[in-house]
Amino acid sequence: MNKNRIDATVLYNRRTGPDCYRMGIAAGSAYDGALPGQFVMLRLKNPSFPLLRRPFSIHRRLKDGFELLYKVVGAGTRCLAACREGHPVDVLGPLGRGFPIDANHACIFMAAGGIGVAPIFFLAQVLQNNAAGAAGRYVFLGARTREGLLCVDEMRAMGLQVSLSTDDGSAGEKGMVTGALAAAVKRRRPDVVYACGPKAMLHQVAETAERLHLPCWLSVESVMACGVGACLGCAVPGRDAAGPYLHVCSDGPVFDAARLRFNAA
Repeated sequence: MNKNRIDATVLYNRRTGPDCYRMGIAAGSAYDGALPGQFVMLRLKNPSFPLLRRPFSIHRRLKDGFELLYKVVGAGTRCLAACREGHPVDVLGPLGRGFPIDANHACIFMAAGGIGVAPIFFLAQVLQNNAAGAAGRYVFLGARTREGLLCVDEMRAMGLQVSLSTDDGSAGEKGMVTGALAAAVKRRRPDVVYACGPKAMLHQVAETAERLHLPCWLSVESVMACGVGACLGCAVPGRDAAGPYLHVCSDGPVFDAARLRFNAA
């Protein structure tokens, strides 16, 4: 038996936006040391759930467990959305590498596209006690519409400087979150950039960081079968001495942007 596998139960499962839910999972003290950016592989004890586990970023730590923020996009997440308090879940985690944090960083930019806010919110919580103070922490949230923007009020309640972007202009600036981020780094140079979201978004964030020689850490989303580096199904193109490919589950999911190759065929 894998030492990171536990039998857990659902604490709550609350709708928080269009097709988006927050699920609390009771896991005792097993996740007390979980880091922002790490993930779990989850399977429901339900015959309708797909055979393979599904990966989810840890959204936040709870007193006796953790919380997920997820969007319903397929059979697995439809099963999750139907869960109620007390439902048993089979969880493997915490897995992967999280976001590195440097207490000396005074100005921090965090960017999230859509459901990519899940690990970014956890990161913002951990950074909340950073000596830099809220004045040095900026969050850039993007979505297609106003309804797709998640965790906005909670981020503001932390004292963070929050910038909103929507494709249709229904909230914040009209356009991509990457445009707002690129404009902001010209006004104030951050010590580090963190981001999570779709591949195209991460590519643009990486290009902005590389052009300005900024440290940049990206949480990469990928379909996974095992989550522990055994199946090698979550390979992404790399560009360092580690070889032509990196694996999201074991080498990431958080990567130094300089290690990734986005323009691969």
